[in-house]
Amino acid sequence: MKRVIKMLLCSMMAISLAGCGSKTTADDTYVFSSELDVKNLDSTDADDGMSFTAMHACIDGLYGSGSDGVTTEALAEKEEVSDDGLTRTYTLKDGLKWSNGEAVTASDFVYAAKRIFKNSGQYAYLYGTDGAHITGADELLEKMEEEDFDGFSDADLDTLGVKAVDDKTVQYTLTLPVSYFKEFLAFPAFYPINEAFAEEKGDKYAKSADTVLSNGAFKMTEWQVGKKVTYEKNEDYWNADNVKMNNLVLNLVVAPESASTSFKKGETDFALINTSLVDAWKDNESFKQISEGYLFYISVNTNKDYLANKNIRKAISYAINRDDLCENTLKDGSKAAEGFVPTGLATNSEGKDFRADSGNYTEYDLDKAQEYFDAGLKELGKDSLTIDILYGTDESPMDIFATYLQNALKQIKGLDVTMTATTKQDRIYNKQKNREFDICCTRWGPDYADPTTYLTLAQTTNSNNYGDYSSAAYDSKIEFVGTTTDMSARWDAMKEAEAILMDDMSFIPVFEKGSASLQNTKVSGLVQKSVGVPYTFNYVSK
Repeated sequence: MKRVIKMLLCSMMAISLAGCGSKTTADDTYVFSSELDVKNLDSTDADDGMSFTAMHACIDGLYGSGSDGVTTEALAEKEEVSDDGLTRTYTLKDGLKWSNGEAVTASDFVYAAKRIFKNSGQYAYLYGTDGAHITGADELLEKMEEEDFDGFSDADLDTLGVKAVDDKTVQYTLTLPVSYFKEFLAFPAFYPINEAFAEEKGDKYAKSADTVLSNGAFKMTEWQVGKKVTYEKNEDYWNADNVKMNNLVLNLVVAPESASTSFKKGETDFALINTSLVDAWKDNESFKQISEGYLFYISVNTNKDYLANKNIRKAISYAINRDDLCENTLKDGSKAAEGFVPTGLATNSEGKDFRADSGNYTEYDLDKAQEYFDAGLKELGKDSLTIDILYGTDESPMDIFATYLQNALKQIKGLDVTMTATTKQDRIYNKQKNREFDICCTRWGPDYADPTTYLTLAQTTNSNNYGDYSSAAYDSKIEFVGTTTDMSARWDAMKEAEAILMDDMSFIPVFEKGSASLQNTKVSGLVQKSVGVPYTFNYVSK
């Protein structure tokens, strides 16, 4: 009888703990669940937020996130900036080591910088005028676009303005002063790579736990692709005394429903949930809404004659009730996008946020949508149109976004809407890259805290401009933004550029992504940022 009572009490306790989400994982282990996968940990190749998060868990750059989320020194001990702002020199901390015992040196940063060009990395453009303004970068980028390009010689790569003065000193030479240069150095595309190790591993580098080196807070011990990444504390880390967790686990490709169940069972400390679960959790103390920084938008393929029509594009924008989508469908803290640059990204010298200063370019008006659509049909000589929506099913909540968009556009008389569902990788690297789409539900997260991280996407020559939008007036404004040293004129030019972009509506902003999360109330110190690396685990404690 006593045994039965004991079992009953234990069962009641387990149910109670599961219901409030208070049962926890081991005190020395932090478990983070994500609906996304890790592509790889090669900082010159990876281009997605989950890979950046997994990478930053075991690799530091010159700069990183402090416990307050503010960019601060990581591997860098000090910075020296020349009077003209064009030469920036960084001294490394003493005793820095890779997990194979070799010293972290200035040459590791030089090798990584050259490697991103050598491998035609997605983020090579951040070294040039569209980013950090490092000397020689634009010329290398131009060569990459030449039809007969067959790779760089060592002499080509030596023209890049990243030099190792000595083992402990790395120097960057710029074409223009960049006030937010440290933000680039905190971004994975500027992380160091041990040359000997990377060259030894070849194509396998950073594709598994035993082909990546750590110099960060944790060392990777196991990587099950599409399932889980595990880490242990790196005792040789320069800031090891302040790392409280002995183990870190990233659970990958976890559906929100499964993440919620795991959280109830105390099997995870962090879980993202979707719309259908928000109402069930919103009054629980574990429920938190966070801003992800991603702008979800519609990329329009202007190669299609009916989408090259400005009136058709405007009709699409006017047909979307963004407030309803965010408040009644997503319900995760997302907010309606008013322009192509999200709120909270950057402020001017007077402290005014760019979004507030630039104004509101979106509106829901079904009557106007119909008027623009009818005008577009008349110009095209058509009675009706069929438009297909491309989206990825493995990048929540893209499916919800796409379904809502389909229903919204169907309200326009004379417009039929079809759907093409695929994976994120296929969406970007096959269908979008090959221009095999009409309109596409996509997103962009800010790599650094300046409006150009979004605005440069719409330049004619930008490799991410999959819809082939082209405006000479727009390109001229962005070119001025990238070359002027007058910060006030630069700010105004960015606002003028966005006004051109929003009038054309080939990039249709829809919502600024929020997330509904479940977070263990016994945990503190998780750093979540809407710019650059999404999550930092260095300061987590229980």
